Amino acid sequence: MNQLALNHRLDRDGVCSELVNMAQRELGAFFKAVTELFGAEQAELSAEDWLHEVEESRTLPGSPREWRRVTSRVIAQLANRVVTPIPAGVQLQPVGF
Repeated sequence: MNQLALNHRLDRDGVCSELVNMAQRELGAFFKAVTELFGAEQAELSAEDWLHEVEESRTLPGSPREWRRVTSRVIAQLANRVVTPIPAGVQLQPVGF
């Protein structure tokens, strides 16, 4: 293998490794937070949603900010699962009144 081809392969492997590391950090932090706030069941469902979002992407996120966008989309799905609807006719009062 010539040096140019070898360098290209090493560069590509380094980029892939960094993408995997960013994904692991983002998903790990998200999973931990959801577990602490909503329990293991919601964390597992949210992790599945997160992985599905990544699979559906046309390209892999290339920065922590882009990985955070994946997480933000999944947070919206989590909110839809855990938010309890307010029954009809119930009036909410501000706290302290």
